Amino acid sequence: MPRPRWTALVAATTVLTGSFAVAAAGPAVAAAGCDVRYSVTSSWPGGFGAAVDIVNLGDPVPSWTLTFTFTGGQAITQLWNGSVTQAGSAVTVRNAGWNGSLATNGRAAVGFTGSWTGSNPAPTSFALNGTACTGSPSPTTPPSTTPPPTTAPPPTAAPPTTPPLTTPPLTTPPSTPPPGSPVKIMALGDSITGSPGCWRALLWQKLPASRVDFVGTLPGQGCGFPYDGENEGHGGFLATTVADQDQLVGWLAASDPDVVLMHFGTNDVWSNRPAATILAAFTRLVAQMRAANPAMRILVAQIIPMNASNCADCAQRVVALNAAIPSWAAGLSTAASPITVVDQWTGFAPATDTYDGVHPNDAGNAKIADRWYPALSAALS
Repeated sequence: MPRPRWTALVAATTVLTGSFAVAAAGPAVAAAGCDVRYSVTSSWPGGFGAAVDIVNLGDPVPSWTLTFTFTGGQAITQLWNGSVTQAGSAVTVRNAGWNGSLATNGRAAVGFTGSWTGSNPAPTSFALNGTACTGSPSPTTPPSTTPPPTTAPPPTAAPPTTPPLTTPPLTTPPSTPPPGSPVKIMALGDSITGSPGCWRALLWQKLPASRVDFVGTLPGQGCGFPYDGENEGHGGFLATTVADQDQLVGWLAASDPDVVLMHFGTNDVWSNRPAATILAAFTRLVAQMRAANPAMRILVAQIIPMNASNCADCAQRVVALNAAIPSWAAGLSTAASPITVVDQWTGFAPATDTYDGVHPNDAGNAKIADRWYPALSAALS
């Protein structure tokens, strides 16, 4: 299966990108390089959410530590997909137990919420594994001492200036997959879906591999076994921001899915977006899905419960959002493009099914996969 090139798409007002050199201790791990993107994904008076995405461009590394400095007096209040320590303005983020090993082109993503006063400037410098940004990956093999030729050899034949006559004409892609072709499935959401979102790996295991193709602009992350991992689970993103900025349009164009699984709204709830505002964003996203594929099959989750230590009201906000989803879906569902509501809330216990009151642990991932499976199987039939 061709794997799409990762493209970073940011729902942010502040973005900082850079290339970082990676140095790991010991002779077995060579210097390498990576791309890092820091984005502010949401902001409210006195607080903000942010995401940091890292792509390893060089040799594999067994673990990573990211350091940076806030310049506006910001403080991280909660971080997921890693551990954090902060001494004054200096921040150190270390990998979690499951995302430390990064293969070449491997990706890690962390998200956090923070507090700020006055202003919220993005950090201006980063270091990964103790090495500051260099602007390009370090070479892993010494350069050749053989000088290059001063002139290029002449071509044996002039390249054609027009396409060959046998080039097939362009055709409009069908709105439904041809018989026998895999059904393309897009998992859409935030860090619960994509960082690493191992419920997707467990769900993939339950499905006939020849009949499904999980698609998205983001690659899969390590879940302990190979699986079809492309997705649109963007850590720290809000459904309202994705809808307002029309970000889904590009993701749909890149992947052309037949089915969308959407578990979205956790960060909106955290940011105190009203349920009506979140559902209005869902309506816009559904319209964009149907513009891309009039026969889109859409599965929308009543999202898993929250018990965040620093958001006492989040639990009830989730209840309010989930209570409104069924009637919203019934009003938009059509025979050509049905919307199926999947109850991910009932039976999910944050105390035992998450590692931080928000993000699923292994038990939680298994429950999420089990809840998606019947509805997705029906959508594939």
